Amino acid sequence: MRHGMGDPAGDTIIAIGANLPGADGAAPLASCRAAAAALDGVCGLSLVATSSWWETAPEPPAPESPWYVNGAARLRGEADPAGLLAALQAIENAAGRVRPYPNAPRTLDLDIIAMGRLVRAGPDPVIPHPRAHLRRFVLVPLAELWPGWTHPVSGLTVRAILDSLPPAPMRAAGEA
Repeated sequence: MRHGMGDPAGDTIIAIGANLPGADGAAPLASCRAAAAALDGVCGLSLVATSSWWETAPEPPAPESPWYVNGAARLRGEADPAGLLAALQAIENAAGRVRPYPNAPRTLDLDIIAMGRLVRAGPDPVIPHPRAHLRRFVLVPLAELWPGWTHPVSGLTVRAILDSLPPAPMRAAGEA
């Protein structure tokens, strides 16, 4: 874990996921790790920590789709939301990301989950992420990185949100 400057309450959380090999043939876990490393310095933000990596079933369920590797990164500093989104999309594109249809399997997915207490309805990106509170695969890594995080709209803690969700298939990456 590296510590940067700035207010920890203003930290940014980026969800990281993949379920297809990267453009370079790298396995999804390797692509996710490389993306996490690439986040250090993006838009002037410092990488503070990354979560453990998790293997999760696709949501919505898609029997033909491989399981995902998911994790998250905590960044510190100030960044423009639209600029950060553009930078994340550039990292995704470099990893071979294509968007043929919603929820398609992907080589890399980087989503802004939260930027401190910022609430932004639009234009893109919407912050906090409009579906993060419904996704165990986002909230488990977030809780690991920031156990005291509260949703800036609902005011609920990450633990309370997790406790309200139904179980979902999830295991530590590398366990079969």
